Amino acid sequence: MFLPSRLQLPPGDWITLLDGLCARFPRIDRAQWQDRFARGRVQDARGRALAPDMPWQVGLEVQYFREVADEPLIPFAERIVHVDDHLLVADKPHFLPVTPAGGHVRETLLARLVARTGNTDLVPLHRLDRLTAGLVLFSVQPASRDAYQRLFRERRIEKTYEALAPALPGRSFPLQRHSRLVPGEPFFRMEEVAGEANARSRIEVIDAEGALWRYRLLPETGRKHQLRVHMAMLGAPIVGDPLYPQLQQRLAGVAEAPLQLLAQALAFDDPMSGERRVFISGRSLRLPE
Repeated sequence: MFLPSRLQLPPGDWITLLDGLCARFPRIDRAQWQDRFARGRVQDARGRALAPDMPWQVGLEVQYFREVADEPLIPFAERIVHVDDHLLVADKPHFLPVTPAGGHVRETLLARLVARTGNTDLVPLHRLDRLTAGLVLFSVQPASRDAYQRLFRERRIEKTYEALAPALPGRSFPLQRHSRLVPGEPFFRMEEVAGEANARSRIEVIDAEGALWRYRLLPETGRKHQLRVHMAMLGAPIVGDPLYPQLQQRLAGVAEAPLQLLAQALAFDDPMSGERRVFISGRSLRLPE
């Protein structure tokens, strides 16, 4: 069971629905759209199949099912940590995207959880990037969704990460890293620039033995790649990071390790029950043999 993507048809001079979708999504060839129509994979908001020669109607909500030919299997399993009437907490493995993107549609945490639970109302309340493992919080039903989203907007969720990275013996811990992060080059990387800080992290040391230390990372804000950039700019890029290795002195035997970053814990006061909630990942960071 896979969730559809949705599009509210924008203004345009296309005659038919097929013409407009081909123009809006030029990477998908016309034959592929025709095949989706033929199999009922292009629908209106109520799930009724639409015809390719239907006139283009500005404002009409269309849902369609993304498909990727030969999508690779991700051979790592997620685990459901907790589920109730309002929340589902999942423990995500490395390499599994949270939501469909690019070449990943079926092999995503969201699609797997919908298939396991049968609940098409599942919505992730925050994101982990594909390479990061650990806890992801999902809303189970629309009625209470905003109450939990507000926790993130108002920064009332305590998020704890662990990371393996090169030793920083010349620095005093715990330390605060406050900086301004903006999109860099290429666009999917972030970089620090001068200006008012919009990203704040607290960095602690858990284990300071050997060439690699184990760090506890406590983000106060939630900028894209914030922890990865902050550690790299301190001179200790997280092991296995393919985007921010420019300061990393390659360590023998660990170049192919997964990104050693784990969303280890989430804690908050539940807005529905008022009780204190603390969830802990069952995963741990370790380098390959």
